[in-house]
Amino acid sequence: MTSSTISAVSEAVQRKIINAIATELSVAPQQVSAAVALLDDGATVPFIARYRKEATGNLDDTQLRLLEERLIYLRELEERRQVILTSIGEQGKLSDELRYIIEQAATKQLLEDIYLPYKPKRRTRAQIAREAGLEPLADTLLTDPTCDPEQEAANYIKVVSAAEGVEAINVPDVKTALEGARDILAERFAETAKLLAILRNKLWQEGVVTSVVVAGQEMSEEEKFRDYYAYAEPVRLIPSHRALALFRGRALGVLRIDLDLDETSREVIPHPCVAMIAAHFKIENRGRKADKWLGDVCQWAWRVKVHPHLTAELLLQVREAAETEAIRIFSRNLRELLLAAPAGPKAVLGLDPGYRTGCKVAVVDATGKLLETTTIYPHQPQSNWQGSLASIVQLVLRHGVELISIGNGTASRETDKLATEVIRLVAEQHPELKLIKLVVSEAGASVYSASALAAAEFSNLDVSLRGAVSIARRLQDPLAELVKIEPKSIGVGQYQHDVNQRTLARSLAATVEDCVNAVGVDVNTASAPLLAQVSGLNRVLAQNIVSYRDAHGRFPNRRTILKVPRVGEKTFEQAAGFLRINDGDNPLDRSAVHPEAYPVVERILARLSKGIGQVMGHPETLKGLTAEEFTDETFGLPTVRDILSELEKPGRDPRPEFKTATFQEGIESLTDLQSGMILEGVVTNVAAFGAFVDIGVHQDGLVHVSSLANKFIKDPHQIVNKHTKPFSDNNLQELSGSVP
Repeated sequence: MTSSTISAVSEAVQRKIINAIATELSVAPQQVSAAVALLDDGATVPFIARYRKEATGNLDDTQLRLLEERLIYLRELEERRQVILTSIGEQGKLSDELRYIIEQAATKQLLEDIYLPYKPKRRTRAQIAREAGLEPLADTLLTDPTCDPEQEAANYIKVVSAAEGVEAINVPDVKTALEGARDILAERFAETAKLLAILRNKLWQEGVVTSVVVAGQEMSEEEKFRDYYAYAEPVRLIPSHRALALFRGRALGVLRIDLDLDETSREVIPHPCVAMIAAHFKIENRGRKADKWLGDVCQWAWRVKVHPHLTAELLLQVREAAETEAIRIFSRNLRELLLAAPAGPKAVLGLDPGYRTGCKVAVVDATGKLLETTTIYPHQPQSNWQGSLASIVQLVLRHGVELISIGNGTASRETDKLATEVIRLVAEQHPELKLIKLVVSEAGASVYSASALAAAEFSNLDVSLRGAVSIARRLQDPLAELVKIEPKSIGVGQYQHDVNQRTLARSLAATVEDCVNAVGVDVNTASAPLLAQVSGLNRVLAQNIVSYRDAHGRFPNRRTILKVPRVGEKTFEQAAGFLRINDGDNPLDRSAVHPEAYPVVERILARLSKGIGQVMGHPETLKGLTAEEFTDETFGLPTVRDILSELEKPGRDPRPEFKTATFQEGIESLTDLQSGMILEGVVTNVAAFGAFVDIGVHQDGLVHVSSLANKFIKDPHQIVNKHTKPFSDNNLQELSGSVP
């Protein structure tokens, strides 16, 4: 979020927003105020979380992301509040009491409820009835139920002939007059904010969502929704994945969804919600002449106005909550994938498996530079197994390959067997070589292959071979390679195409930004897409950095980054701490210490009477020092403590140690699986209902949340994360799930 996207608000409203956020986050208003000021000034969340701890009172990135979201929401709420006040004021209906009620509304929903009676709308039946002069009839029958509806309505019959040249709405008979009065009262009932809030809460607490199959769709291609052909579940208990399945089924025309009280409550006469409408307006059936008519109006208001309105509204609420949860899960899975353990600077041979078109092969060196490509045909129909083996062995020996990265798509298991044979042959010829193979997710590799970025990077390379390069590189550094792919194409979410795409994109972009800045980026080797995710940078500045680097060589220190076109002091302030320069002029440039804090390090070195090379990476030299000794008016305890931690372990990588999983020999297809087997595998995706696990049989198995542990767990992430190994010697589990 930048200052250009934040609307201007008055000082009083700003204080109101800050206090509201402070209460929600259980932090001091001063902390929120400082964070808001920094955000408004263009600072990024990673920068604020890492380098402005004193200002925000140590708010972390999670708190700051929530603060940022709530800031957007509450500012939009205030903008809408002013629009509504202006609109009602222009209508001459804004009393002091109404203004107070509007100003106290804490949510957009409540604000819209209050505005409903005043909101300009298309000409309704109630408006037409008012124009026909029937509002006094409606008021009379509501306030004096002793009146006879038909006798009273007879006083409002009005017929004006067209010949008289007067524009008027005719009321030809008693029936028309009573229908008009009914429409007026029904609209009034349906637009009473306090009543709507009560009915909404009733429907939310006791409502049941039901779905039935649309007639004729029972045997459609979308039969996967058969579990919802006769489905019912309390609306407030529906998990996100079931809610999104229901809405997808409805969108495809397979399901019809409804929301009402449970069956027992619906059988009560009158309907409990109808009774609540009557009670709110003091309508009782005491045998008076208008009592039955008024009761029918309440029934009409519920059936025609209130129930459809609240059903649509609450189902939208369910959908939004389900989307929020789906986006949260997607973001968390993406974070785990991006922060997966990197294999590091090792030569890798990437294999993109295939049958008829062959297996595409690409070898990259320790820096990710492409060395050689080829295509082999070990599988049907060519079945050139021996020739393929020879080709791979030659490539391994020629380029000193240490790792073989195998895509997990079609023919993956057969290609994995080929890699096993390669390792055996290499070990026989060169026992000193320790070649390792791994199967990696190839999700998004085809998207990258056809992208403009890949075309620019490998203009003379066939599209099909670019995928093998991506598969090889993502083993070396998943973060650096996966940032080249649109997050939505990586495929680690549930129902990702059904959720709000703008919200999804914003959340995933924030996740990528947080991950990249948590790890840090080597400015002398990073690609433009990776640099673009650094705090303060964008695509243009990232490309400018790469172009400057290509033209002038390596950056010797962080300050020289200021020579890059369009990189000013503000950009440098935001980005410098996350950019690393290894083997540069200043050893501190390879750490997370921000250049603005170098004077603090100089004071520490002066106290120790040592050079930076004698201190960085030597924690024993820092023993006996306390952060309090080096604070000043600019740098407080949080920053100094971070500096001391960086000096102990400079450039600390938050990602885990690189480990490998091994698929069991002889388990190559679903038919090879037997009940009771203990298998090692890799978690490829985590959803609200369980975890998908690759155990080497071409199709990921689903381990339902109920089978992930010997105790109740609500969230699968409590047990597993993407690319962890739940089926291993350390954590043996029986694969009791089914394939998706």
